Amino acid sequence: MMPVRDVVIFPHMMTPFVVGRESSVRALEEALAGDKKIFLATQHDASIDEPRPEEIYSVGTIVNIVQSLKLPDGNIKVLVEGVERGKIVSVTDEEGFFRAVVRTFQFKVEPGPQLDALVSRVGSLFEQYIKISQNLNYETMIAAIRVDDPGKLADTVGANLQLTIEEKQELLEIFDPIDRLTRVAEMLDIEIEKLNMDRTIQGRVKRQMEKAQKEYYLNEKIKAIQKELGRGEKSEIDELKKKIESAGMTKDAYEKAMAELKRLENMPPMSAESTVSRNYLEWLLAVPWKQKSKEIRDLKYAEQVLEGDHYGLEKVKERILEFLAVRRLVKNPKGSILCFVGAPGVGKTSLGMSIAKATGRKFIRLSLGGVRDEAEIRGHRRTYIGALPGQIIQMMRKAGTRNPVFMLDEVDKMSTDFRGDPSAALLEVLDPEQNYMFMDHYLDVEYDLSQVFFICTANVLHTIPPALQDRMEVIRLSGYTEQEKLEIAKRFLVRKQMEQTGLTDKLVKFTDEGLMTVVQYYTREAGVRNLEREIGNICRKVARAVVNAQSSETKTTPPQVVITADNVPEYLGPPKFRDPEADRCNEIGAALGLAWTEVGGQILTSEATIMDGKGKLTTTGKLGDVMQESAQAAMSYIRSRAHQLGLPRDFYRNLDIHVHVPEGAIPKDGPSAGITIATAIVSALTKIPVRCDVAMTGEITLRGRVLPIGGLKEKLLAARRHRVFEVIIPKGNEKDLPDIPENVRNELKLHFVDSMDEVLKIALEREITALPLPTNTAQVEVGAQQSEEKLH
Repeated sequence: MMPVRDVVIFPHMMTPFVVGRESSVRALEEALAGDKKIFLATQHDASIDEPRPEEIYSVGTIVNIVQSLKLPDGNIKVLVEGVERGKIVSVTDEEGFFRAVVRTFQFKVEPGPQLDALVSRVGSLFEQYIKISQNLNYETMIAAIRVDDPGKLADTVGANLQLTIEEKQELLEIFDPIDRLTRVAEMLDIEIEKLNMDRTIQGRVKRQMEKAQKEYYLNEKIKAIQKELGRGEKSEIDELKKKIESAGMTKDAYEKAMAELKRLENMPPMSAESTVSRNYLEWLLAVPWKQKSKEIRDLKYAEQVLEGDHYGLEKVKERILEFLAVRRLVKNPKGSILCFVGAPGVGKTSLGMSIAKATGRKFIRLSLGGVRDEAEIRGHRRTYIGALPGQIIQMMRKAGTRNPVFMLDEVDKMSTDFRGDPSAALLEVLDPEQNYMFMDHYLDVEYDLSQVFFICTANVLHTIPPALQDRMEVIRLSGYTEQEKLEIAKRFLVRKQMEQTGLTDKLVKFTDEGLMTVVQYYTREAGVRNLEREIGNICRKVARAVVNAQSSETKTTPPQVVITADNVPEYLGPPKFRDPEADRCNEIGAALGLAWTEVGGQILTSEATIMDGKGKLTTTGKLGDVMQESAQAAMSYIRSRAHQLGLPRDFYRNLDIHVHVPEGAIPKDGPSAGITIATAIVSALTKIPVRCDVAMTGEITLRGRVLPIGGLKEKLLAARRHRVFEVIIPKGNEKDLPDIPENVRNELKLHFVDSMDEVLKIALEREITALPLPTNTAQVEVGAQQSEEKLH
């Protein structure tokens, strides 16, 4: 017996191997000296030079030694032919080699359809295996398996499969030919599946290698062409590295950029991932890290710019000049965050452009109207396809400097949905204590926004979250007076529209009276947008007349067109708004109130009428909850003061009161109409007309006190615009008078009141006569009856 390494000898197979161990050589020589038969068994561990009997598999093969050749190094090369498998019964060590007693087994196989099918299946599988593996000679192997003995077929196939030593030993130890053939069929299935998988992988790898080689060849060719053209040999990676080193990034950003550059260097140039990395590095380099605009800190120049671009707005100009003064005294002040709140058309956006011009900074504008995605502010993470930085970083790239004037327009028009709340993302941007380390999701590095001058604009404040309001300095821009509109038109609007329509001073002239006519009878607004539109309409009609005159047969230059109060209707048609005083007269149950809207102040008439009923109070005109509660409070006050108002105590039992505020399609709300509604109801009950030349605003309490209100400037401007020059306002609003332009204060007669009694004395045509106090029950009944007859 001789142990062998790394090989399993099957019966009927010719196998060559080299014998080198001394014990194996002695066993081989003993066999050659006898009948040339030797028992070969595989050892468990091939690394052991002298295995013990228990370290050798018990099942092996009895073989005939066909040839032997002694090599120069002392080893013997032998060729053996397997005869049959056997199992060791006992092993003895004789004179340096093993001698074994081996038991052989004889199995008789009964032919039948099942055996024929198994033999046929193994034959076809092995034929398929030969075709796929390409390591075996097809004709030789096909001839080898054309045998009738199923055991010999199994051994022939098993010996030629690419199996492990353990798998081949397992096959050798199966003595039953049918079982062995079945196991060979299973192994063939597995090996064929492995070969198919390897073939697929090799094909894919080959295609990728061919593509990579093609790309490499083309890239090398491009480099060679560029070299011939004299464009240098600097690679893209070197250029990016130089840009990163000179960009002036923060330490964190520099480390991130270099790490990304290293990743890019190891990627295939045409891969999708390299495109993502390249775009990321380009964005990092495009954002300004150290570039700053040289700031103009000359207060006189800034004042000249602001005065030249805008008329009025003194408070805003004063705040901007204060900001510039601080910049001169402090070396590194924090950026300011202003919020301009005012009606449309009052110049919020253009004021931001003037600030940029006055300070010498770049101006960028981002409209937030309708933005409902938090990623619009912070950007998308790079894991998303087509990801980009947020609008803040994109606008900073557009500005190209670290200290631009950044206008966030329509900040009150943002909304929220399932994609996040953009107003919450702005909290970090607009906080000077946090925005020096603003983190965009795409860049994923801290970026300093502390040098940016942020300006927000809004029409109203109540839609802006309180936390966001707290981060901004709110500056209110009230509506313009008629005189201010006239000056703005003369200085800016007329010149702008003449340039846009190609007119000159020789062709058209606007008089002050003509412009004032347009202001009073064709516009009703807090700003000047409609005024500019109407001036543009006039200029276009004049331009058409000029072109018609020049294209006529005479081809003469037409005379200068002078726009006066008389000829404005020829260009703009009939007046869009009637003279407010034309149809106004003192009426019972109708009082003029003042309201604040998003587009400035307005006058609202509150009407009240009484009918037979059961004491019901009805309110119409699309009034909000607060305004309806004001009507209820006014009614309760009147009932509690019935005696002083000349009304019987139970006057309401047989009456219904209807309060209506015209323009019913427009929603209205707020407490400031309280005294107006109360005056209208008192007038309707006492039959005393309300003065039509008096407007009023104020909140009423159950005890008749008048509380202060907001939006006083807009309301007084609305009163003046509608030719109402006497206004009743709460005494608590006396502190707001400095905000009112002096010329408006001089034109209006203001009554400051604390109680509803003072309101009624001023607003009604005559004073109310209180009922005399009754002395007994009879007089009470008589007094009530007289009052009821008087009321009816």
